Amino acid sequence: MRTSPLILALPALATAQQQFPFVDQIKGWFAQASQSITSAVPSAPASIPIPDPIASGAAKIADLKVEHLTLDNHKDVLKPGAATAIPGIEEWMLFVTGGNKTCFGRCERAETAWNEAVPLIATSSTPPSLAKLDCETDGVLCNAWALSPPSVLHILLPQPLADQSLPATTVRYLNLNQTSVTATEIAAIHNQEKYKEVTPYEGFWHPFDGPLVKFGLNVPAGYAIWGFSKVPSWMFMIGVSFLSRSFM
Repeated sequence: MRTSPLILALPALATAQQQFPFVDQIKGWFAQASQSITSAVPSAPASIPIPDPIASGAAKIADLKVEHLTLDNHKDVLKPGAATAIPGIEEWMLFVTGGNKTCFGRCERAETAWNEAVPLIATSSTPPSLAKLDCETDGVLCNAWALSPPSVLHILLPQPLADQSLPATTVRYLNLNQTSVTATEIAAIHNQEKYKEVTPYEGFWHPFDGPLVKFGLNVPAGYAIWGFSKVPSWMFMIGVSFLSRSFM
């Protein structure tokens, strides 16, 4: 009858355990060390919140409202110390567009580029205030400011000083190419400060500090020019004909 080698080895193992008690001590030491390491390492949270850049960007775009400028509201929207202003100077970008009569149907590309540029402008750390003026529906204001679509009117609108005096408003006219303008070009006006490459306008038709504004004549002039634009050309010819006959 054969005896299993494992049974024969049991007495030797028992003797080794009695002769080498430090084996149990080592086992105990490893158990204690394992418990210490487990308690020292904090358990990982179930989920770590990660900011969503898409949601953040969408919220920023939503905050960047485009005001629709009209003859009735332009003084309330574009005024020093507006509700959206920060201390110092408030930056505005006014997109000027038109329709078949005022832009000869060539503003569609510029309008598409403007709509695509708004999200790009929103990525700026300090986005400007945005507004849009349609010369087709608000021709009086366009003529009062001598605006021609498609273009962008860049405005640096200062707030009143401590003594309530008002510094000059910096205005720049930037014409847009009707056939090749892109969203990146419009966004670069602010994002890359391309407006600084254009000389500020300080002429007769300045919409804030010009002579017409100071004497309250800019809006009447806008009405007059807008009215003449509505008169058909054949009526001018008839009028000239009557005048020429009366002088003869």
